[in-house]
Amino acid sequence: MLIKRNLLLFFRDRENVFFSLLAVFIIIGLYVLFLGDIMEQGLRAQLGFDSDKIGVTMASLTLAGMVAVTSVTSSLGSISVGISDKESAAKDFLTSPVSRGKIMFSYMTGSAAVGFIMTLAALVLVLAYIALNGGALPCAVGFARLLLTAVLSVLCGNAIVYFIAVFVKTVNAFSALSTVVGTMIGFLMGIYIPIGQLPGAVQWVIKCFPMTHAASMFRQVLADGELAVLFAGAPPESLDRFRETFGVVFSYGGFTSSFWFSAAVLAATTAVFYIASLALMKARRG
Repeated sequence: MLIKRNLLLFFRDRENVFFSLLAVFIIIGLYVLFLGDIMEQGLRAQLGFDSDKIGVTMASLTLAGMVAVTSVTSSLGSISVGISDKESAAKDFLTSPVSRGKIMFSYMTGSAAVGFIMTLAALVLVLAYIALNGGALPCAVGFARLLLTAVLSVLCGNAIVYFIAVFVKTVNAFSALSTVVGTMIGFLMGIYIPIGQLPGAVQWVIKCFPMTHAASMFRQVLADGELAVLFAGAPPESLDRFRETFGVVFSYGGFTSSFWFSAAVLAATTAVFYIASLALMKARRG
């Protein structure tokens, strides 16, 4: 019942839903206005020829990052229910017969549920866009990987934002936090500026940000097939360099990330932040 309550409170607050997706709307708007043209021109220059696949390929790379952004911002928006309760109804909950552990679990689970619903919705829209624009949809294995990525992305994003929310006590402070996250998330996911075009130190920060691996996994499934076709006649190192530049994979010295490496990063980060959140709350009760 608590989980259901939290879900209803979030989805009934249309302003909260809108602002939790504001970063997504900004990404779409910027891509339509100028990012898409800039990225497509860059790819045409690198390939040395034009192709009707360039547009849908670059859109797939950008929209894949947008899906990863959705998993973070929607989870963050739904956490606001718990912050509001902490500020105005904490005593009511603490005097109820429900244990504090169950109350915290309801916030955590409700936030993850919201994140998963919104991420799946964003993913369906992206797949529809790719199909309508002549792009190739993933095979059965690809769809399974997309679902796995969505689950890991939501759990990891939820674990991180829940850990941060433990330290936030007021709705105003949470609103400020949401603004900062919404502003920075597009850069951290390598959407506004390709990762390979940033200074080396900034690249390392982005590569070490766990949620960037979710964007990498989405890009590998949604865009790798089209990239292989486009770069079929080019030297292999050209494709490798392009994939690193646009955050399809990450290079750590002599090691290049893979789909399963990124999946392990997300799973490990999820476990660490959930355990840290539970330990922190237990210590505060003590």
